Amino acid sequence: MVVAPPNPVRSEKPEPIELPVIDLSADRSEVSKLIVKACEQYGFFKAVHHGVSDDVIAAMEEEGLGFFTKPVCEKQRAGPAGPFGYGIKSIGFNGDSGEVEYLLLHTNPSSISQLSHTISDDPKKFSSAVSGYIEAVKRLACEILDLMAEGLGVHDPSLLSNMIRDVDSDSMFRLNRYPPSSFHTPPPPHRATTEIGFGEHTDPQMLTILRSNDVGGLQICVAGGTWVPVTPDPTAFCINVGDVLQAMTNGRFMSVRHRALTNGFKYRMSMAYFGAPPPHAWLSVPPELVTPHRPLLYRPFNWAEYKKASYSLRLGDSRLQLFLK
Repeated sequence: MVVAPPNPVRSEKPEPIELPVIDLSADRSEVSKLIVKACEQYGFFKAVHHGVSDDVIAAMEEEGLGFFTKPVCEKQRAGPAGPFGYGIKSIGFNGDSGEVEYLLLHTNPSSISQLSHTISDDPKKFSSAVSGYIEAVKRLACEILDLMAEGLGVHDPSLLSNMIRDVDSDSMFRLNRYPPSSFHTPPPPHRATTEIGFGEHTDPQMLTILRSNDVGGLQICVAGGTWVPVTPDPTAFCINVGDVLQAMTNGRFMSVRHRALTNGFKYRMSMAYFGAPPPHAWLSVPPELVTPHRPLLYRPFNWAEYKKASYSLRLGDSRLQLFLK
């Protein structure tokens, strides 16, 4: 959420990358192995047969689109984001910006209920849709974290998921809306232009559960610094490893840099759940993941300490390096 002074220009690969697609309804032991492999090789994968109902998704999308299509003066009642609430173009507190408008919410139900009065003309309906969606993707996140722990051979398979099940979990939910590039400048004939919607960054939390409409824009940075587009798939959730999970797996899982570009002709809306530990949860590597061949990489820390470091830096800055042992 909060990345670097302008980075050197990197190459771009126009062909989309096909991330691993994992069927969560398949054999559990096989699924856990596939998830571990995807997180080690890509830091990203797509989840299908995920158990989140179409009705829950549709209700959340309806409320999100309803908010973003309001006049600017009405949307600004929910802002400025500090960090929660409505934001536009300005991202975080350190000068990062992009072609995006967003709504950032804490997942605490009372926080959602309180802020919904500035967001919606029907706050009860909005709050119900958001809380229902968050509960559904939180269950999905916990299931995936349990599968990760099983695949890694961690003695307590609920070690990771218990952190976001905790009542004091600092998890967040963000709705992003990216305008078409041609909204600002007409593109050349027969060709779409793109702009940076949300700049290069890694997610500081444990993991992200991302869904978007059928409009491309997400790109990940692969070996060699090449930016590769991810094919959109409205039937799947895109799961990515966050910094905390990279640290807690002793570097086995990769928290990969990614960014969002605008589309030349269409609006793009994404919905992201960021699963995070409680502020004072102790984040250390399970002993099973430390060996003579893979010594401890990161010193133990808590989420409050890491979050403070994240907010003190720019969006693209490297944060985990500050916690290397």
